[in-house]
Amino acid sequence: MKRWHKIAIGSAAGIVLAGAVLFALDAADKAYPPPLDRANAVSAEVLDADGQLLRAFATSEGRWRLKTAVSDVDPQFLRMLIAYEDQRFYDHGGVDPWALGRAAMQLVGNGRIVSGASTLSMQVARLIEPREGRSLSAKLLQLVRAVQIERRLSKEQILDLYLTHAPYGGNLEGVRAASLAYFGKEPRRLTVAEAALLVALPQLPERRRPDRNLKAAEAARKRVLDRVAVAEAVGDGEAERAEGVAVPSRRMQLPALAAHVAEAALRKEPDVLKHQTTLKKQVQQGLESVARAAAMKLGPKLSLAMVMADAQTGAIVGEVGSADYFDASRSGWIDMTRVNRSPGSTLKPFIYGLAFEQGLVSQETIIEDRPADFFGYRPRNFDMSYQGDVTVREALQLSLNVPAVKLLDAVGPSRLMVRFRRAEVRPVLPPNETPGLAIGLGGVGITLKDLVQLYTALANRGQPARLGDGVTGAPGKLDGEPLLEPVAVWNVADILSGVIPPAGAPQRGIAYKTGTSYGYRDAWSVGYDGRYVLGVWVGRPDNSAVPGLTGYGTAAPILFEGFAKSGIATTPLPRPPAGAVRIAQSELPISQRRFALNANGLLVASGREAAPQIIYPPEGAHVDLGAGAGNLSPLMLKLQGGRAPFRWLANGKPLPDLSRRRTQQWLPDGGGYSKLTVIDSAGRAASVGVFID
Repeated sequence: MKRWHKIAIGSAAGIVLAGAVLFALDAADKAYPPPLDRANAVSAEVLDADGQLLRAFATSEGRWRLKTAVSDVDPQFLRMLIAYEDQRFYDHGGVDPWALGRAAMQLVGNGRIVSGASTLSMQVARLIEPREGRSLSAKLLQLVRAVQIERRLSKEQILDLYLTHAPYGGNLEGVRAASLAYFGKEPRRLTVAEAALLVALPQLPERRRPDRNLKAAEAARKRVLDRVAVAEAVGDGEAERAEGVAVPSRRMQLPALAAHVAEAALRKEPDVLKHQTTLKKQVQQGLESVARAAAMKLGPKLSLAMVMADAQTGAIVGEVGSADYFDASRSGWIDMTRVNRSPGSTLKPFIYGLAFEQGLVSQETIIEDRPADFFGYRPRNFDMSYQGDVTVREALQLSLNVPAVKLLDAVGPSRLMVRFRRAEVRPVLPPNETPGLAIGLGGVGITLKDLVQLYTALANRGQPARLGDGVTGAPGKLDGEPLLEPVAVWNVADILSGVIPPAGAPQRGIAYKTGTSYGYRDAWSVGYDGRYVLGVWVGRPDNSAVPGLTGYGTAAPILFEGFAKSGIATTPLPRPPAGAVRIAQSELPISQRRFALNANGLLVASGREAAPQIIYPPEGAHVDLGAGAGNLSPLMLKLQGGRAPFRWLANGKPLPDLSRRRTQQWLPDGGGYSKLTVIDSAGRAASVGVFID
């Protein structure tokens, strides 16, 4: 056989043998892959609306292991890590031959290894597949696993695993957990001193824990900073300056905010690792600090709850379910924002809003606060005294009970409940009872969340918002009819913004209402500006009486403190809409100067049935209905007094139908001057002239 034939046959045999070896290695690699699935066991996280960590939960084995990516950490830390641990990380395939050779020579020459040959890929292999001891077989397995990992993952993915699983002492694993525990911050921006400590700790995490072995931690950090490659990575003089910075000597608690919302998030989606909420971390921290301070003053067994919502979007930005989640004496595990309780007087603004809307009263209308009997129901004021004649404005600001019940009797309890349904809120009535006058004084059950949802309408020109649940429930504006008309909403806000703040509280430009339930069981305060609504409840979870508990004295100070500590700047209340004005009593129509009903429920003035009076629009008013844009909106017409049914005329032309209501809508044909007339069943008439713009 010729020589070249032998060479060809030998080469072919070599290729076949090499192929067989590669095939065998590939088959072995596939048969015994690295356990990368173990790397997925990380802590569940609950995040705020901006992605900031609110709360983390330990893994099943009790580890704080927060998933971390390269993008989550300071780039300078990564440069220092690679410079100290694995300078040729981006050049090798999992094993660094140069480092292995150096370690072998050190072993032969010194009898021990001075600097190890373990690459970051090998360390990842050890972290996801830990083994007892440091035997030769364990090291060989790490070498093989490192090569397998490099075949499957990119360099960035390998770094992600290291950043997530590196040990930092105790039950801390990963750079994020360590940075939060030792520095109280995410590792996106680290000083040179902080980065050096995080590079140093994983080699001997228990011996170098700064909270237990401060000197060892300082020495380990110094070794990192003294490494020439590290010094080159951080720049001239930075390493020397970093050595003079103190090492933190204590371990801080990881963020533990929004306990009830976090628990709800895990119950809803137990398999999800990151739960996004609508909360704002700054707001949540502020409200929880207020709750802790208030709980210390309240005394034992009392709890409190707070909900803060964006009235425009419906997003819950802060929520405190109890004074202390872990306080068994306060039943802290109960989320009191979702429990039905008696709302006291907090529903009164909606009664007054309906009365304004229907034209029954104005702010300066006189109403009597004297003992009254409503078919056996005899409401009393909180302090058991009566004020006599007061204005409607004073009646609401003082939260007088008799005037509120009189107005509710006029507008109708069922109509009030229908309005609540426009906000998707359904207060709970006592069993087998229909809506009655007791609603006005807290004779229903409602949750704090639903109460805040109602008040979003007052902060948003009458249009309520759906709050969702802060987790997966979608918030947003409700597209149906408004809860109240804008003019009525403005009247309510104008009155409530004039209520005197509690002692020591600053005037923040908010409108607010307080309430105390029967028997001193619940204290409430709900306040709002032009954007946000905050509701506060205080009481005992077991519904026991608490003598001396009041909305104004107990809940209102917490409300004002909550607004102050939320970190949110006050948004001015909405400007008055067209037609909204506070009219002096002397200028009111005679039918609106005093509120009184006869036996038939008809409004009377000076002892006789009042003639009809058009109270909106007022005489000579300019009303902007969009005539200039060619897209006219309807005009709301309101009258006071008179006897139903009513016939309306616009410019002498009757509107289509008779109406028994004291409100009516009219769609003009165009802009300019118009004459509006109303005639009641007794033939009495009233007219106004208006300009449609």
